[in-house]
Amino acid sequence: MKRAEYRSRSGRLFAVFAAAAAGCFVADAVWPGLFVIEASGLAVLRLVGIVASILAGAELFSFATQKVLERRHKPPIEGMMVRRIYVLLAVLAVLMVIVYGLGHLGAFGSFFAMFGGMLLGWSLQAPVSGFAAYLLVSLKRPFRPGDRVQFPNLGLTGDVQDIGPMYTVLDQVGGSVGSEEAVGRYILVPNAMLFSQVVINYTVQQEAPYILDEVVVRITYDSDWESAERILIDAATHVTSDIIESTGQKPYIRSDFWDYGILMRLRYQTRVKDRAEIAYKINKRIFEMIQRTPCVDLAIPFIYSFRAGVDRKEAEGPHNGYPEIQQIEIDHVQCSQEGLDPKAVEGVAKSIAAQGLLQPIVVLKRPEGGVYEVLAGHLRFEACRKLGWKTIPAVVKGSDRNDRAR
Repeated sequence: MKRAEYRSRSGRLFAVFAAAAAGCFVADAVWPGLFVIEASGLAVLRLVGIVASILAGAELFSFATQKVLERRHKPPIEGMMVRRIYVLLAVLAVLMVIVYGLGHLGAFGSFFAMFGGMLLGWSLQAPVSGFAAYLLVSLKRPFRPGDRVQFPNLGLTGDVQDIGPMYTVLDQVGGSVGSEEAVGRYILVPNAMLFSQVVINYTVQQEAPYILDEVVVRITYDSDWESAERILIDAATHVTSDIIESTGQKPYIRSDFWDYGILMRLRYQTRVKDRAEIAYKINKRIFEMIQRTPCVDLAIPFIYSFRAGVDRKEAEGPHNGYPEIQQIEIDHVQCSQEGLDPKAVEGVAKSIAAQGLLQPIVVLKRPEGGVYEVLAGHLRFEACRKLGWKTIPAVVKGSDRNDRAR
């Protein structure tokens, strides 16, 4: 709901309650003593007029608060948060007026005094602590509906949907997906926990909810630095042009040397709730531009670069005297387990499960046929067998002594 709609609704409600109050007071002045409550001596019309006046006052305060917050460039949802407190106080005042009008104020006071000790004990419990936190959040407004917040101690990130007297409702971010996007799973966080939790607000300014993000690209040492930097800057500038116009902050590059390449860190301003989508578009554009730029190459572990891997694969074909990699059945391979550490096998299995088998094993084809013996890659073979592989890439050597020596 926009700010104008908030103000319009408060203005309409104020007009209705004010007109009702004025009508009741005028009617009471014209017909004094009409429908008088004997217990308190208060006329019903006057009682209704007082109730309407209280409600009109709450709406008037709400309207004025919206105007003040507008001058301070606060989002309209903050005015609604404060309005809830005004309405709550107005309801309590209306109840007191009704009790007084019915002539039971003394009995209500005695009842409250009788159970005051119990109320004090109850106030130490979580519900009242949660209500106190609700009042504090509504007044201080460290976060608001629509903000993206994180509870580091709970490992929880979410978009605030509502802040109630007892619970804060979050739409969880991440969780079932490995990305900073809302997944539609609502989480109730007890307000009482807010007194003991650190809360990080990603969108302090809802009108401009931007944060700094980065995309990391690893290039080879023989790539052209200026071309690579221009590709990254152009990609971010193209995707985030509207954000650059709003913030005035342009993308920039930071870099680090790595074992097998240079880490180019592209940093740019992004919208908090669109972070994953914007990063995807930038990554895609960078990839497409690198493919069209021969002087920039991506560094890949073990074979140094993507293009070097393709060139080596073409150069190392079977017609150039290099052994061909074959897929052989694991059940037909014999492997000595002497000296193998189970923990090392477990570690290699995890690596293969995550990245695949980066280097084939080397086996010796035995004379009896159909049976192979592992010459190199015992750990890799046992790890693949542990993962349940049926076949494994291997370089097959002949059965002569020279192959065994190699």
